[in-house]
Amino acid sequence: MATVGDDRILAALRVLLERVQLATPGQIPDLLDIAAAELGWRTALYVVDYEQRRLVRVGTGGSRRGEALEIASTRAGRAFRRVEPVPIAGDSPGLWLPLLDGIHRLGVVEITMPDGTDVRDGSVEGAYRSLILLGGHVVAAKNAYGDALTRAARSRRRAVPSELLWDLLQPLSFACEGLVISGVLEPCYEVAADAFDYNVVDDVAHLAVLDGAGHDLRGTILTAVALAALRNSRRQGLSLVDTVRTTDRYLAHEAPAEGFVTGAIARLDLPTGVLSYVNAGHPAPLLLRDGDVVKELDGPRCPVLGLAHDEIPVSEESLHSGDCVLFYTDGITEARDAKGRFFGLDGLITHVERSMAAGLPAPETVRRLTHDVLDHQGGILQDDATLVLVQWTTEEEHRFVPSTAPARTPTDAPDDVRR
Repeated sequence: MATVGDDRILAALRVLLERVQLATPGQIPDLLDIAAAELGWRTALYVVDYEQRRLVRVGTGGSRRGEALEIASTRAGRAFRRVEPVPIAGDSPGLWLPLLDGIHRLGVVEITMPDGTDVRDGSVEGAYRSLILLGGHVVAAKNAYGDALTRAARSRRRAVPSELLWDLLQPLSFACEGLVISGVLEPCYEVAADAFDYNVVDDVAHLAVLDGAGHDLRGTILTAVALAALRNSRRQGLSLVDTVRTTDRYLAHEAPAEGFVTGAIARLDLPTGVLSYVNAGHPAPLLLRDGDVVKELDGPRCPVLGLAHDEIPVSEESLHSGDCVLFYTDGITEARDAKGRFFGLDGLITHVERSMAAGLPAPETVRRLTHDVLDHQGGILQDDATLVLVQWTTEEEHRFVPSTAPARTPTDAPDDVRR
């Protein structure tokens, strides 16, 4: 029975760390395979596409797109959806493993192993876990220095306004002790004026969901300016009220005439679970407890950002352990089907409660919610649509870190017999 010694694990990790120093992003798939060869394994790297419907193999040198596997119906997709190891099809030993940076899902890696390898052996588990965790951090760290992996994740051209906003976004998912955040922005190739932001400073999470007026570059610039103003204020250590006031007045003085931005701007105190928020003409966030929507956070509002108003009412909500807050823009509830029927608030509540009941990781819950909205409107949104799910917890964040034991039998969707 093949086992893996610590010296071989260290050799594989050393190869990856030493060679990645002068590597381009497109060379990462090859370097990961070279490192795995120290263990007698082979690897193939797949990145998730921007639609989050397929996993795309990155070709040699990162220079081309390879085969694409459906997330909804394959073993590779299950590893991505459930954030857990899944055995490859057939009699040969091997695994599909989620590729993560923190809890941000970058794609999956297929590892094939020599005959006789027990994928449940402790030494084998330790080896693939170390290799894949380091691999995810390497991909995230190097990706900013080249476009090879980004190009592989695209299925078509992206509009210039969308390019601008996506470059301003934080990674779609993040977790730390006591907090899980997952967001998504659609349509991923034509979005113009929606954005979200988060940041953790000391024991406080700073959150924002914004929607600029307009569906073109003008709206993009408004939202980009609002994001920059929020971040500038946060980095100066301003209070929530002063941050909102500064952003509002900067937009009023510097933005194009009649330009404005709606927003939900919040701060979550991680030790206590107290959420303080300002709603500037934005849809009220939803509070979920034990998987059910229990209320809208509909505290007093101020006008939209960009009117230079004086009163900034701040509301507070004390969260229970495990509570979730769902922020969204009106592109979600106002999505229409072919008969003109809105997705609506009731539809959003129904779909989010159904997703929560499935016990899925937060990033998967948000991914499925967005696809529900897209499917309702026939795959083409008439307005930007943004979702951000925030969970305050004291233990649950650890379940989003991939487990070591591979799943025996997929349960939430059928798997393709080949992949």
